[in-house]
Amino acid sequence: MGVTGVLGGLMGLAPHVLHHVGPLVGTALVAGAGGTALFGLLGLAASVPMLVRLKRRFASWWAPVVALLVFAAMFGISSFVIGPRISAATDPAEPAVSETVDHGVHHDS
Repeated sequence: MGVTGVLGGLMGLAPHVLHHVGPLVGTALVAGAGGTALFGLLGLAASVPMLVRLKRRFASWWAPVVALLVFAAMFGISSFVIGPRISAATDPAEPAVSETVDHGVHHDS
């Protein structure tokens, strides 16, 4: 029981810890849509033993389905609401626009 709790805690912390390692292992792997999909699949794979135990305990597929819906909702909130708010810049970047154009410069040979 204690080992399962520790393993569950480590699996819960893994995406957060690996998020900080991102620049070292390549942002293409752990950032953006690829990283979100990767950690979603890892979370789903890590939850399979719990889902099997829920199925056995309640003798129904309803408990695992509810657990998967809760997992999907929490993962979605974390990935698509909290994550972008944490990593977004406070001020949107404004394009640099010149007030004047020196046409004589590009006509000089």
